[in-house]
Amino acid sequence: MGDEGKILKEKKKMGDEPVTISRRGFLKGVGTGTVGVALTGIPFVLPTEAIGALPAGVKEAMVQMQVNGSTYRVKVKSHWTLLDVLRREIGLTGTKKACNRSSCGACTVIVEGKSAYACSLLAIEMEGKKILTVEGLAAGDSLHTVQQAFSEYGGYQCGYCTSGQMISAKALLDKNPKPTREEVRQGMAGNICRCGAYPKIVESVLGAAAIAK
Repeated sequence: MGDEGKILKEKKKMGDEPVTISRRGFLKGVGTGTVGVALTGIPFVLPTEAIGALPAGVKEAMVQMQVNGSTYRVKVKSHWTLLDVLRREIGLTGTKKACNRSSCGACTVIVEGKSAYACSLLAIEMEGKKILTVEGLAAGDSLHTVQQAFSEYGGYQCGYCTSGQMISAKALLDKNPKPTREEVRQGMAGNICRCGAYPKIVESVLGAAAIAK
């Protein structure tokens, strides 16, 4: 190809034609560990080279994980996310599927004590992992202090992001039981509320810290 042809090709790549990113490409990129920036002050679990660790040609595997204290053994395909397995295979739909690209935090869960976006974790990586979803917060009929505070202080509006907000709040309070207002803002920064209920969310987290005294 001549220089002119190369230049034309580069121009197309850089903007003359829309660039699309497939779901397969996104998962492959995340799976290689190239995404390394945590969006909040809480340490986030990020994927490793799970697919690359599989024997050549393996497209699915049995994965055993502990979710909310119960053990599940699930056959998963190599490209399935933890979010999809939680919702579709296990039936725990409290973890919401919103942006599906690690931007909003609606799918936040706790994996091995650290908050994580379930849409960015491959289910095949979850072998032997302990996972907490919003369904695991309450103990029978007794609400968790975070759930109680979100109800009392009105830390929600449409409610779609609330499950992720509460899980992030729990992860924050597990790490820092008595956060300042600024620490709450920083710790919850990875969770978007499209309704803009941030003041009430902050009050709810501070309220949960007060209840837990």
